[in-house]
Amino acid sequence: MIDKDGFRANVGIILCNDLNQVLWAQRAQHDSWQFPQGGIKINETPEQAAFRELTEEIGLGREHVELLATTRSWLRYRLPKRYLRYGNKPLCIGQKQRWFLMRFTGDEADVRLDLHEKPEFDDWRWVDYWTPVEEIVFFKRRVYEKALHEFAPLLFPEYRKRAGNRDSSTG
Repeated sequence: MIDKDGFRANVGIILCNDLNQVLWAQRAQHDSWQFPQGGIKINETPEQAAFRELTEEIGLGREHVELLATTRSWLRYRLPKRYLRYGNKPLCIGQKQRWFLMRFTGDEADVRLDLHEKPEFDDWRWVDYWTPVEEIVFFKRRVYEKALHEFAPLLFPEYRKRAGNRDSSTG
């Protein structure tokens, strides 16, 4: 679903473990890493899309996670011009995403990257909460920062105090 401004509706998932590390996944046949994410289908809510993507991309169901939060608003990023597909109508210029913070409650053996016919990822690992900001492709960096800052007070009670009690959604 691409809106009138050219942004594709999408969800992103930040899955944390009991140590507040986050699941970081390597794109299949690429040297890039990212959080699980994917498009929202017609007649699907963002939450339904998040759980569908969680299952499709990393093999986890609702029984393996606890939903902790979602971002208050859509977070947007624009694609670099070299990634735009001008032949597609309507033209997609970027993504608008609702992000979900989930706590992993299953066993690591429950993470399955091979359940989908064409796997999105071929490797995964737990990383420090802030590592994705340093490693994500440049055009997604600001969205990752915003989502992680918005969720940080939920996992790190000292975060808001350290941040000077500013609104964490401003980054």
